[in-house]
Amino acid sequence: MIDFIGKSKYWFSLSGLLILLSFICLGLWGLNWGIDFTGGSLMELEIKTTAVVDTNAIANIAYELEIKDIRVQPSSDDIYLIRMEAIGEELHQQLLNKIETTLIDPTVEGQSMIEHRFDSIGPVIGAELKSKAFSAIALVLLAIVLYIALVFRKVSYPVASWKYGISAIIALAHDIIIIVGVFSLLGRFAGYQVDSLFVTALLTVMGFSVHDTIVTFDRVRENLFHHQELTYKQIVNKSINETVVRSLNTSITTLFVLTAVYLFGGDTIEHFMLALMCGIVIGTFSSIFLASPLLYSWFKLRK
Repeated sequence: MIDFIGKSKYWFSLSGLLILLSFICLGLWGLNWGIDFTGGSLMELEIKTTAVVDTNAIANIAYELEIKDIRVQPSSDDIYLIRMEAIGEELHQQLLNKIETTLIDPTVEGQSMIEHRFDSIGPVIGAELKSKAFSAIALVLLAIVLYIALVFRKVSYPVASWKYGISAIIALAHDIIIIVGVFSLLGRFAGYQVDSLFVTALLTVMGFSVHDTIVTFDRVRENLFHHQELTYKQIVNKSINETVVRSLNTSITTLFVLTAVYLFGGDTIEHFMLALMCGIVIGTFSSIFLASPLLYSWFKLRK
């Protein structure tokens, strides 16, 4: 049997280090907010030419139409993401036609331009979406605390039921902070943006992580009734050992699926899949090495 509780100081130290690095990344670079939250327009164009497309040429075309805040990013083979201030449909069509007439020669075989996506969100709506995203995360955290306190209401000794909920929330906050820190780093060096799909990924990870945590907590509750001869430390440690294989199997098989979708699912959901993959890894770690050892820490503080 592995002594998870006896080595809890190592798990806490690792978690603390990751959280510290995440806060450093957020303090230095913040988050690269997408147009979902800042407002603006996004065009995804597939441009096939015999020559290499100059991204500066695309930006200059937009500037000629007096469009501001242009950023052109090559995404994959012949795919270009064009981010700019929010524009209307008329200006959108003008930009589209001008890019096509400038870069595409209809007399040359094999040259073409296809628009795969165009999204436009005003700054007021973007700010409202950002506010609602934070509210959604806060409400989920509150609901989880209340749910766990209700489910474990009959377990009041030696640790109160509401402390199970607080332990789960600390583990979830740990997961969210580290994922946000990773995307702060990726936003600075790889141009990754935080959009509504990223918030969806966070909520999904929270559900997955708390599910693993509750499975372990439920085993603690059962062992408290069936092994009253054991100390609380032994009961928590026994519960983690009994559920760790199940948690690892679930996480690894989920990662197989997410990796396949990440590799072959296309650019549109690539960042979403990466956030989920990071969340599964971090959430599994926190469920095993953080949430349950926190229960024993509550017990020691009570004594």
